[in-house]
Amino acid sequence: MTQKLKLEELGRVDVQTFKGLAKIPLVIVLDNIRSMHNVGAVFRTADAFLIEKVILCGITPRPPHREIHKAALGATESVDWLYYESVKEAALDLKIQKYDVLGIEQTTDSIMISDYEINPQRKYALVLGNEVEGISDEILNHCNAFIELPQHGTKHSLNVSVCGGIVMWDFYKALYKK
Repeated sequence: MTQKLKLEELGRVDVQTFKGLAKIPLVIVLDNIRSMHNVGAVFRTADAFLIEKVILCGITPRPPHREIHKAALGATESVDWLYYESVKEAALDLKIQKYDVLGIEQTTDSIMISDYEINPQRKYALVLGNEVEGISDEILNHCNAFIELPQHGTKHSLNVSVCGGIVMWDFYKALYKK
């Protein structure tokens, strides 16, 4: 008979051990996200997939905050994070550090995620935009490429933390080295 694993059977590491683990070369940039739930959910997913760090920009809420913690469940303690007032400044700094900055956005130049070739030899930064406006106009000319997810329903967007989770999983599969 199948049984769910108990917490102690999952083999989870503590925060100190997590900090010492090798991370995949992926940074998540949150561009003017307004929902604390979305911020917390992105942190929790970043923890699950060994993301290098999360960069919070503009009006994006910053930890510590009770509402972020509700979704993050402590991941704001394990995942490194930085704050930039300007998403453009964050992107320019990431480019200096040799990251490919990718906007997760529907644009005239966007590539479907299934058609984007992830090179395990490169470092990536994924920019996730505001729940209503998407990524900021100021960042459009500073992205190396734009990726979008296929959607065939009546809505033309996904919740930002859901979208981020899908894209992080795709990059994790390509970048994680066992």
